[in-house]
Amino acid sequence: MLLAVSVGNSHITFGAHEKGAWTRRWRIQTVHAKTSDEYLVIFRTLLDTAQIPGDRIDSAILSSVVPPLTGTMVETVRELTGRVPLILSPALDIGLRITTENPAEVGADLVANAVAAFDRFKGNCIVVDFGTALSFTAVAAPGELRGVAIAPGLTSAVESLARNTAQLPTVPLAPPAVTIGRNSMQSIQAGIVFGYVGLVGEIIRRMRAELGGSASVAVTGGQSQIMAPLLGEKLVHEQWLALEGLRIIAEKNTGRN
Repeated sequence: MLLAVSVGNSHITFGAHEKGAWTRRWRIQTVHAKTSDEYLVIFRTLLDTAQIPGDRIDSAILSSVVPPLTGTMVETVRELTGRVPLILSPALDIGLRITTENPAEVGADLVANAVAAFDRFKGNCIVVDFGTALSFTAVAAPGELRGVAIAPGLTSAVESLARNTAQLPTVPLAPPAVTIGRNSMQSIQAGIVFGYVGLVGEIIRRMRAELGGSASVAVTGGQSQIMAPLLGEKLVHEQWLALEGLRIIAEKNTGRN
């Protein structure tokens, strides 16, 4: 059984995969101050609830975009399974060429997303990740991670408004009934949610043009459930895309951990 763990700025996702299927997948909050012992309690409790003992896991892979937590999570996985996880890095075979100016700058979560999307589409594709940052990863056939566009995430935008203005509150992220807001909450929701629909559509349009005119779209990340139905795109919505990418990478690098 494989344990795949993706450490993001806001959430940690992890899952257990065996015999061609995901047994269970989980999403927990990223808390920088937690120790490996604290994370071990959380992981073990969730795995035990799913009746998955740690000694049943015979391989593990980890991606992290939070450097202070990388060592913590390595120790958590080692204590849980008795194995040191494979860490996603440019040294691994990922099945794609990263052709950015500095491949090491591309976040591990974006690499995992790209691997999963290209495995699904087998051609030009764009991954839109609605996370702490809003990211767009462009992958070109026959297997080239071409580059990335990054904007503030929706939650970051809402929090920035509340933090930097005297009279605007923090509001829940949801599409309002109208675009012409009749109160502060509607006004902010319209500006953020519908504004980001336009932002996403324009970046996809421009990336498609640079990829030769066509590209499939995959959407993932914390706010993707809110945004995917609004985009007017024929797209694949996959909440666990990074974990699927990690699974594929782990299989390509069998025997290295």
